[in-house]
Amino acid sequence: MVGNNKKIKPFLAGVVGGITPPPGGYPDIEAGGLGSFLNNILMLISTVAGLFALFNFIMAGYGYMSANGDEKKVQQAWAKIWQSLLGLVIVAAAFLIAALVGWIFFKDPTFIINPKIYGPGQ
Repeated sequence: MVGNNKKIKPFLAGVVGGITPPPGGYPDIEAGGLGSFLNNILMLISTVAGLFALFNFIMAGYGYMSANGDEKKVQQAWAKIWQSLLGLVIVAAAFLIAALVGWIFFKDPTFIINPKIYGPGQ
């Protein structure tokens, strides 16, 4: 555990200096491990999927507005909108299925989504 009077040295400590934690400390500052890493990767992937879907919605909307009555361009824009919507539904369904499986088998909906990996002595 890092105390309040210790300094945490960043990568460029010689250039920018150390960082002093605020009063009260953070008891879990050294906690983490594989479970937190996998959870962060999962959140990163879902965030990127959401941003990609938003970008596709914007581009499909622009394509729909600039179709100028061309039926083929309108169909392409609608196809892109539906594919983006389907992708978002799949990402959301993955979280729901993981929570449901965790709830049914482990009595904890966050068992799969936010894993807790215990090591020796815990």
